[in-house]
Amino acid sequence: MTEVGFYHLRSTSLERALPRLLERAVAEGHRVVVMAGSPERVQHLDDLLWTYSEESFLPHGAAKHGHAERQPIWLTTEDENPNGARSAVVERYARCCDMFDGNDEAAVASARERWRAAKAAGHRLVYWEQVEGRWEKRATGESG
Repeated sequence: MTEVGFYHLRSTSLERALPRLLERAVAEGHRVVVMAGSPERVQHLDDLLWTYSEESFLPHGAAKHGHAERQPIWLTTEDENPNGARSAVVERYARCCDMFDGNDEAAVASARERWRAAKAAGHRLVYWEQVEGRWEKRATGESG
């Protein structure tokens, strides 16, 4: 089963946290699909990954760029896996990350629903909470 990590953002924005997680994944040789909620959000993330740091950038692409098979990070709104990220359903991935804004009650409620659904589907769950800028493992969940 897939390991699903739930990342509860408290003090850092998604725009600061996501590139750090993506850097780690790419450094470990993983290919990644980032599914966003809208084409505008994909464009925002595309811009972000080129400009989030003056020292580096994260190689990535989206449908408008093409060549998905060459991209270690693929940005999309679709349930797809065109760059061969570990296997775009959760079941085909080795690991998924679900990041949500802990300061938004609707986002927290939605994440709780996704946790219950992932647990019911039998996935290994890990809940990470941001505490003073670092991640602390707060809970795990197994099916059953």
